[in-house]
Amino acid sequence: MASLRLGLFVAAAVVSAALMPPSAVAQLRPGYYSSICPNLELIVKSSVKQSMAQSPISAPAALRLFFHDCAVRGCDASIMIVNSNGDDEWRNPDNQSLKPEGFQVILNAKAAVDSDPQCQYKVSCADIMALAARESVVQSGGPYYEVELGRYDGRLSTKASVVLPHANFTLDQLNSFFSGLGLSQSEMIVLSGGHTLGAADCPFFQYRIGTDTTMDATFASQLNATCSSNPTSGFAFLDTSQVTFDNAFFRNLQSGKGLLGSDQVLYTDTRSRGTVNYYATNQGAFFGDFVAAMTKLGRVGVKTPATGGEIRRDCRFPN
Repeated sequence: MASLRLGLFVAAAVVSAALMPPSAVAQLRPGYYSSICPNLELIVKSSVKQSMAQSPISAPAALRLFFHDCAVRGCDASIMIVNSNGDDEWRNPDNQSLKPEGFQVILNAKAAVDSDPQCQYKVSCADIMALAARESVVQSGGPYYEVELGRYDGRLSTKASVVLPHANFTLDQLNSFFSGLGLSQSEMIVLSGGHTLGAADCPFFQYRIGTDTTMDATFASQLNATCSSNPTSGFAFLDTSQVTFDNAFFRNLQSGKGLLGSDQVLYTDTRSRGTVNYYATNQGAFFGDFVAAMTKLGRVGVKTPATGGEIRRDCRFPN
């Protein structure tokens, strides 16, 4: 069970990351690789399926990785870069919750794509990440959606560039971060619904136990037992459906069973409670709005050759 521990998922960004040149807007479209790598989506789908069969945390880890990537320099796979001097995004403390399984999903899919002679070194890591995120949702029971493609990979990754919200953020703080992505409060809430997958380690929520009156007492007692016996390795699922993509996350908030403070505040604060109630009673609406928000998120900070983008041969290193 220890392998099921997942850290905090957040989708926020530096304001500048949300800015995308018109040329990048024009290049993004479904079917971008139809003549370049016609079997791309089937290859990624099969690879993600294999990864999920090998580890149940592959799907939530890959989905979270996509958010963490887009949140910093835009959706350019910079989160994948490993710098020899240790100065890269994934070694920033705010990214230490990301699990190896998420990175491996992308590396496996990239290897599968490049094993096709027609596709070799023609598909960006950034686009593979976007497709893998979609497959993580779909293959966990969530909605299918067309993924806009045509991103190029960035060449830079630094610790200092990582700015993310924390598990104790208020609604105002969350809105401030997400507005930097060009996303509204409603879009922030629906993306937070991605917490229907995965789990969080005790340090992300233990401070709330016994002190946060918005937490259900029975739920708090259960969490206390988990974290008291395993203070460094304990974890809890982000919602009761664990690894199924559904709207249980929002129903949990209604009953005071949101694991993270930044999740529970979406219901506690009356300014956002109505949206939580809406998604809690209408899974179809949640699915539809999640797809729209994911598509919008996927446009953040997209790179082109003109803005320094490339197609990496190895997702871990610039060419």
